[in-house]
Amino acid sequence: MSSSTSADQGLFDHAKKTIAVGSKSFAAAARLFDPVTRRSALMLYAWCRHCDDVIDGQQLGFAAVALDSEEHQLRLVQLYDRTRAAYAGQAMSDPAFAAFQEVALRHGIPQRDALDHLAGFAMDVQGHIYQTLDDTLRYCYHVAGVVGLMMARVMGVKDEATLDRACDLGIAFQLTNIARDIVEDADMGRCYLPREWLHELYIAPEQLTAVANREVLAVLARRLVALAEPYYQSANAGLAQLPLRSAWAVGTARNVYRQIGVRVDRLGAKAWDTRVSTSSLDKLRLVLQGGLTALSARGATWPPRPEQLWQRPR
Repeated sequence: MSSSTSADQGLFDHAKKTIAVGSKSFAAAARLFDPVTRRSALMLYAWCRHCDDVIDGQQLGFAAVALDSEEHQLRLVQLYDRTRAAYAGQAMSDPAFAAFQEVALRHGIPQRDALDHLAGFAMDVQGHIYQTLDDTLRYCYHVAGVVGLMMARVMGVKDEATLDRACDLGIAFQLTNIARDIVEDADMGRCYLPREWLHELYIAPEQLTAVANREVLAVLARRLVALAEPYYQSANAGLAQLPLRSAWAVGTARNVYRQIGVRVDRLGAKAWDTRVSTSSLDKLRLVLQGGLTALSARGATWPPRPEQLWQRPR
């Protein structure tokens, strides 16, 4: 095996390990991609996971270490610098950035998309306060909607209408994440819920971790899950524009993540007793369902994207 081939395999192995530990939900769906798309999708995921871990002081989403403001800012600047260097074609020693460089340059991912993603981490570093629902949706765009855009480009999408649908799916994923992780985020001093919602229900951000407030949290989570639904529905229209295996993978990821939101809603005040996830049996069922979702999307007549949905910047 040549050194170049060995290096390429090393990057892919690193990406496979990252997704296997960092997101079992996406790992199950990613197996459905064709080999070329799977490599790029996993390596893009590895970069996104790495950036998240760097800012949170985590390892593959676990074991967070407290960082002071100066260290947070330093790490953020380094992420920006290394991302720009990757686009400039400079040699990358970090496997996450080497992987991202390959994907970004091969698929023509605009640098703006990558920098928009880092802007979401900047919002965390700066302790951004989300006063309105629009503020929360803007955060969802930066940390997840733009990932949908980049993933769609990996699958060959170029038209703006389909990119809108990919962004909608990312936003739906993040709304589900926020609902599931209200308590976990609050433990880290973060609150992505609109302050307007908290004021309406007479609860302060620092009170979100109290077990006595779980009924109120259930109300807030239910709103988020309901809010995510039209974004999940909008994303279905984009599946018809993807290659069939990609549509199957994305449809599966959609169904797996949507199921997490459904479970949070059903569990009510008990949703934060343990971290909500899907079982292996559930994932198998949702993989099969994802295939049906992909096929049905091809035969459907889709209405225009609803105007009331949050619109990504152009």
